[in-house]
Amino acid sequence: MSVDALIAFADEALAGLAHRRVDFDVIAAAEPLQVDFEAKGWKALRVLWMRHEAPLPAGPDVSVEEVPYDSVHDLRVAWHQEDFPDEDPAGYHAQAREVALRRNAQVLAVRESGVPVAFAQLERDGAAAEITQVYVDPGHRGGGRGTAMTSAAIEAAGGVRDLWISADADDRPKELYARLGFRPVWVQMECVRLPER
Repeated sequence: MSVDALIAFADEALAGLAHRRVDFDVIAAAEPLQVDFEAKGWKALRVLWMRHEAPLPAGPDVSVEEVPYDSVHDLRVAWHQEDFPDEDPAGYHAQAREVALRRNAQVLAVRESGVPVAFAQLERDGAAAEITQVYVDPGHRGGGRGTAMTSAAIEAAGGVRDLWISADADDRPKELYARLGFRPVWVQMECVRLPER
């Protein structure tokens, strides 16, 4: 399908919603279309999926605790604003919360002076699990909190058959995940058109 045909399909399938998203599980099919999507105002992200396959090495001595979903709301908003500074995240977060709670998401956090400064979210599906989010407040990066959060989520997953995490294929977090025992499996592409303002 051409980019115009894919956009028309997305417009029809997602009618009534303000955003549009088309995912490609086969990167070879997506890459030739990326420039055309971007020329039409869409953002393209190459997502690297990684599976945990090696023992977890010793990590930093950072205290991590399980917390209620809503206790890291301010961090979720801060993360959203890093990626989409001009977007109101309220609707997105309400929907994401509903989905996460239905999936019995487990939230882990690092607190400093009682305030969460980093969090990770783990979601299970049968014998598999995914670390769906890892975020450290920008003012607290570089102290091992991201490693501690990811390690704690790996440990919290226990003996699941498959444990997954995804990362921007063109950014640094994948290197951290590799050090913690995750191995690259495949790359997909997400093409997103945000609501017009």
